[in-house]
Amino acid sequence: MLLSRRVLLLNASYEALGTVEVARAVCLVWKRTAEVVVPDGERVLRSQHYTFEVPSVIRLLAYIDVRRRRNNSGKQRLRILMRDRMRCQYCGAHGNAFELTLDHITPRSRGGSSTPENLCAACMACNQRKGDRTPEEARMPLLATPSALRYGLDRAVLNHYALMRPEWRPFLFLDEDFHYQTTYPHH
Repeated sequence: MLLSRRVLLLNASYEALGTVEVARAVCLVWKRTAEVVVPDGERVLRSQHYTFEVPSVIRLLAYIDVRRRRNNSGKQRLRILMRDRMRCQYCGAHGNAFELTLDHITPRSRGGSSTPENLCAACMACNQRKGDRTPEEARMPLLATPSALRYGLDRAVLNHYALMRPEWRPFLFLDEDFHYQTTYPHH
């Protein structure tokens, strides 16, 4: 559906901030809080009295500092799943947001935090098998080392969307031959 399409949101400095849905993007442009940088082809939204071009990329007109808010985002689960390329970090099985869980690498009962560095995607079978143990104790090595999981979650989300939205690539500093690639080393 057109209203649920994603629009790349840039700060006034052209720094990629994230994505918003078309309806939110059109509201920001209509309120003169943002401007359309790249339209979404010939797509338009029509109301009884107005026609709005559907944006693909918008830019805020006033600079805002959102770094603190990013780290407290409520969409952490989906961002971690995207960072881990929607695959279990123990067995490598691919899944979707309903089939995968988040696993605490160091269990909470042992002082493990719920930070992105201590969370990874896991299929339900691996999550249950690992239980309340560390990966070493369960003899289930991670496909990526925990320190490598410090990869920026927002960047992972944007790279995920950029696969289908080539017009976003210049704003994300991705070249023409961009292919979604592993963002951390494998063993």
